[in-house]
Amino acid sequence: MIDNAKICEEIREIYFDIGECGIDIDVKYDETEKAHVIYLKKGQKTVKHFLNDQDIEDCMQGKQCVALGVEIAQLRDERYL
Repeated sequence: MIDNAKICEEIREIYFDIGECGIDIDVKYDETEKAHVIYLKKGQKTVKHFLNDQDIEDCMQGKQCVALGVEIAQLRDERYL
């Protein structure tokens, strides 16, 4: 299993404005879902996004995670707020 800290680091490299735009990120593995859960937080709003093994592999290879990128863009643009 891939280390959660490494996943956070790779996502920050792909989406370099995380943190700068006020979006915090945390990653945990959900045994029940057998997927990594990406928690994105901006202000009081938290979005929970699941990434399966293939999505994680794509992210770790430096490819963009499209669905995650959409969520990050929406938080950055405050569409969720």
